[in-house]
Amino acid sequence: MVKPEIEHPMEEERLDVLTQTGQKTGISKPRGDVHRDGDYHRAVHVWIYSESTHELLLQQRADCKDSWPGQWDISSAGHIAAGDSSLITARRELHEELGIILPKDAFELIFIFLQECVINDGKFINNEYSDVYLVTTLAPIPVEAFTLQESEVSAVKYVPVDVYKSLLAKEDPEYVPYDVDGQYGQLFDIIEERYKENLEKKSLSLQKQLSRYAPISLGAELTALTVADKEALALLIKAGAIIDEIFYLQVWYDNPTLRDWLKKQAEISQLDELKWMYYRINKSPWSCLDDNKPFLTTADSAIKLLPEATKRIFGWKGLEYRTAFPMKKPPGANFYPPDMDKKEFELWKDSLSDEQKQDAIGFFSVIKRHSEQDLETSPCESSMGRADHLVGFAHDLYAIPYSEEYRQFLTKAAELLRKAGDLTSTPSLKRLLHSKAEAFLSNDYYDSDIAWMELDSKLDVTIGPYETYEDALFGYKATFEVMIGVRDDEATAQVKLFGDHLQVLEQNLPLDDVYKSQDVIAAPIRVIQLIYNSGDVKGPQTVAFNLPNDERIVKDRGTSMVMLKNVSEAKFKHILQPISDVCIAKEQQQYVDFDSFFTHTICHECCHGIGPHTITLPTGEKSTVRLELQELHSAMEEAKADIVGLWALKFLIVQGLLPKSLIKSIYVSFLAGCFRSVRFGLEEAHGKGQALQFNWLFEKGAFVLHPDETFSVNFSKVDSEVESLSREILTIQAKGDKTAAKALLDKYCNMTKPLKVALEKLEKIQVPVDIAPEFPIVDEILFRSQRNL
Repeated sequence: MVKPEIEHPMEEERLDVLTQTGQKTGISKPRGDVHRDGDYHRAVHVWIYSESTHELLLQQRADCKDSWPGQWDISSAGHIAAGDSSLITARRELHEELGIILPKDAFELIFIFLQECVINDGKFINNEYSDVYLVTTLAPIPVEAFTLQESEVSAVKYVPVDVYKSLLAKEDPEYVPYDVDGQYGQLFDIIEERYKENLEKKSLSLQKQLSRYAPISLGAELTALTVADKEALALLIKAGAIIDEIFYLQVWYDNPTLRDWLKKQAEISQLDELKWMYYRINKSPWSCLDDNKPFLTTADSAIKLLPEATKRIFGWKGLEYRTAFPMKKPPGANFYPPDMDKKEFELWKDSLSDEQKQDAIGFFSVIKRHSEQDLETSPCESSMGRADHLVGFAHDLYAIPYSEEYRQFLTKAAELLRKAGDLTSTPSLKRLLHSKAEAFLSNDYYDSDIAWMELDSKLDVTIGPYETYEDALFGYKATFEVMIGVRDDEATAQVKLFGDHLQVLEQNLPLDDVYKSQDVIAAPIRVIQLIYNSGDVKGPQTVAFNLPNDERIVKDRGTSMVMLKNVSEAKFKHILQPISDVCIAKEQQQYVDFDSFFTHTICHECCHGIGPHTITLPTGEKSTVRLELQELHSAMEEAKADIVGLWALKFLIVQGLLPKSLIKSIYVSFLAGCFRSVRFGLEEAHGKGQALQFNWLFEKGAFVLHPDETFSVNFSKVDSEVESLSREILTIQAKGDKTAAKALLDKYCNMTKPLKVALEKLEKIQVPVDIAPEFPIVDEILFRSQRNL
């Protein structure tokens, strides 16, 4: 690699100074000063591991280095320069030191290591937070393929993992010291566990995880649909398959590659088939029901060949590596750079104009790095200086609209929606499909969401970016989803009561009057029989949804609700009833029924439309609950809808709008439902919200645990405690008080002993946690469509 001539000495590299706990202080200093003063700072470690030979690549540090000269060390390492990012630095260092050019999907962040030491007679103090990355190649890279940076590296060699661990344990003077019994031991533990796992044990584990989902065939009668709507339906299902592609990409940038690899491998063995089956349910390598713990590792991932990653060597086809994914599910999914933290985002956001700020925190944009784009375009330029990528940009981050980021998918989906809209004879469906097609290309979803709310069609369609659960970093970004069903006219007529009384419920909420809205709009409610879904429908299946989430529309027009009756029936029959049989005291089991379960589900969704949304902060500034509570918003909102839904049902009963016979049923059915939802995991918004409610009501004596390990409702206390928790959550939302929200969740969102008692009982009798829907009718529809071409 030829480097540009430099006429004047380059300024010494500057590093961000951190607090002792690893947070940025906003100060940067020259590298020499940082090590002289013992400032905490950041670095990267990159390990290259050969899977076939079980070896790690080591480099010998150049004799001119100011720390550990001539000793054998990490494959590649370096400081993260001030304003620079971790992953870009890892890629750049590997390229500069060893001449290896790898894409970001080769790098797996396995842990963060804090090294605190003093060497060179106290002249070099190293207080360093290092992001440790693992690159997994199938075989060793030939020594001749490396291009070594002479000022940094004098030689490279491969050493068996166990041998290298032994050398460090003996403190061999030829090797840079790392405490293998301390933090750095994780490197060896991760590799050993990953490659020595018993295949039979892994198969049994996956079978057990799969058994938590009951396979259910869902469908609906299509005879009420017109011929034109049936033709449109086939096009909508094809559009849904495209939307599915977008969602896979939103979860993790290399998720589609992993999906295609697992599907291709599924026929090789029973274990490979189990991996594929469980992946299809979760739509990622992280298990939704296990707090997003990985059920796969990078060792299970796709293999890519890169002939140009290094110097070409005669007779060697090139570098083959495993596409990596992190063991810990990235909280920002694929909406933000994987190495971006909240501090960096906030600093960038604060530098933007009001309009740019709205794009940054809006539902429909992805945040990227200029430097990453530059590195992909011309990796050789990275050697010209750490700050060159920022020339012309005040910050490294920038926002790109969905219409641009997912253009190749949205263009095709829009075309299918337009054609489907042309076919249908239902005016409101035609308007929805045409406006949604336009929104896909313009990135403006306002009109299409209004059209969705006003939909009056036997064929019911929900398609677009809506929920923000996947963005666990801020709760800003919306994922794409599709729900298609046939409207149940009889059930839709029965639920009209709830939408008609939203304003009455708002005015009587257990909340100070100053926070109440005077113009809540009735939420239209549609009940459907689901026949197809795609996109963000992974893991536990929703029984209802209340949309849109756009606060502008909620404020101006309210929300609209869709209930999935056949999904609710399946969950009640296969999950809630068996839960009741073992967890609810015998004398109260009679109160658990489908009508109560379904009625509370309806009220839950209605209650998303009442309570605080657009709020006034103590400073007088206007904001929204979502923006103020950020990543805590989803859990708090789910808890609010649940507990206020209970309060609302009791209110409607007292008003004589619902039968009194429902009172005991709604509470006992809710209690049984707590155990159902908590099993989704405490990393998931619904599970978090349910744990908060159960633990609050149990602590206050509204729920009771008996010696036989069954539970019951204390009817003398439950009314007041439901109201007290409703007031607590509503007030936190109204004030936009993130500190109070965190305190409430920290205290009550825990797997307490009573919850463990219930879950252990359910584990013993293997009650499914949720359903895995199958849609056989879809194949029939697509087959007919193909035959008619």
